[in-house]
Amino acid sequence: MMTGPAWVSYAQIYVESSERQPELPESFGGQQNGLCGAAVAGALFLVTGLHTGQVDFAVELYDEAPPIDDTWEEIVEASYRPIGDVALNGWGGEGHWPLALDEVDYRVRYCGWGMDAGHQAAPPMDGEPLVDRYLLQFWPAPPEPDQVIKQTSAQAAYWHRERRKTPPPPTPEQRAEMRRERERREAEEKLAEEIRGWGGTPPSDRLRGIWKAYHLARDYRSLLDAVEDAAPVIQWAVARWIARRACVEAELDQIEWIAAALDGIDRGDEPWKVLRIPTEAFGSAVPDGPVMFAIVGGWNGSRDLPSKATTIFSAFHYDDPLEAAIETLWVARDVFGPGRAHEFEGELWQAFPALRNLRG
Repeated sequence: MMTGPAWVSYAQIYVESSERQPELPESFGGQQNGLCGAAVAGALFLVTGLHTGQVDFAVELYDEAPPIDDTWEEIVEASYRPIGDVALNGWGGEGHWPLALDEVDYRVRYCGWGMDAGHQAAPPMDGEPLVDRYLLQFWPAPPEPDQVIKQTSAQAAYWHRERRKTPPPPTPEQRAEMRRERERREAEEKLAEEIRGWGGTPPSDRLRGIWKAYHLARDYRSLLDAVEDAAPVIQWAVARWIARRACVEAELDQIEWIAAALDGIDRGDEPWKVLRIPTEAFGSAVPDGPVMFAIVGGWNGSRDLPSKATTIFSAFHYDDPLEAAIETLWVARDVFGPGRAHEFEGELWQAFPALRNLRG
């Protein structure tokens, strides 16, 4: 299948069924041998004596187990099953040799010679003989435990001893349980983060379904809960009150057509019927800074205003009075700014004694 020089780095070379390289220590988990790691599905982690450079390497495929060649100094065996296309790969992409293996169970025999000399040698220069050499043999066979057939070098003895300290890899059942535990912890962490965002108490499903409520909760959680528990007529009244209070703060209630629209909303009229935007609003009559509108779909099919104005209010098109109240609260917070977010809240509590009775 392959014979000739192969590049190794960090005394490693791999048989891979995917782009992911097998990693230490999992490749040797539960094994007796420390030279051919087969504990990762579809991969083999092969140890060499030479740290970096070229070694002599051969790969052979048989129909049945070949005789053991006792001239090799190191001989180990393990079981292996490919997953998809298979190749012998050097570390970091240094060398790629496709291997024609079927997706069946194989026994693999890994043989080495000159590992101690390779471990002590510098990388061979061009024209110099290669110090250590290796043979990898495959043949179809049912899975069975790995074993050390022959060990000669100090390097092989060291790796066998060290890898035997690695615990066996998790069983499929253990992996499934670990995955469930990880998902459980992630769900708990997500819930804890959400609860922190809501100010320390889980919200109702209704409140959770209004995304702006989450972003208001740190400043106004008590108010949100009280408004949610209030009757719809109170919720609409709160929305109207906050809308007018924000307009007063922005000094927009002094503009005749905005004041008329707010008065119409207070009477319960549909806002798009009472809102009459004069032509001058698109010119110098619009003050710099935010302008509040109660709109449905804008006017002339557009929500845009000239650059002098910013649309900061469009709550009364909601069918749900709770959403309308939350929308106006969202707008008011922006009007007052972060440093004054609570400045109007005391006035609101005073204006609605029924909310104070619902306050948690």
